[in-house]
Amino acid sequence: MKVLVLDRDGVINEDSPDYIKSVEEWQPIPGSIEAIARASKAGYTIAVASNQSGLARGLFDLDALTEIHDRMIEAVEDAGGRIDIITWCPHHPDEGCECRKPRIGLLKRIEQELGVSLAGQWFVGDSARDLEAARAAGMIPVLVRTGNGSKIENDIDRREVRVFDDLAGAVEELLKNA
Repeated sequence: MKVLVLDRDGVINEDSPDYIKSVEEWQPIPGSIEAIARASKAGYTIAVASNQSGLARGLFDLDALTEIHDRMIEAVEDAGGRIDIITWCPHHPDEGCECRKPRIGLLKRIEQELGVSLAGQWFVGDSARDLEAARAAGMIPVLVRTGNGSKIENDIDRREVRVFDDLAGAVEELLKNA
């Protein structure tokens, strides 16, 4: 099974320092929805792994998060693709949970639910946490410059991390070499 794991905020949709708290605030990054659909149509299982500490902070509730994810799923389906699994960490960074990236609990959950190893698969993110989680799980870390990616690009080892302008560019390269 070919699996593509994506962070959400800053990779699929625009990020905000104030958090994405409602479906009205959720705005896809240009080309991201179509990129997910292309990967899905090419036979990739699409998984999303996202830290959502806004829940623990009381900035939004589970109903709002569900609405946001439903909108994202619908947008990808409208483009002819699908998102197969969404995992998210609801905890505050100080809670010390095992699911908050850079820990790999979300990735382990994906492996368990799909019955597959993620080793050697791409994890596309826009933060150091995403890249650390990818490495810890034996995945290929991929950085996009959208979201926070351009801020950390100079701090990474380019020999260990693939870097692209956005998710569309990453998926184009992934499919070229599939």
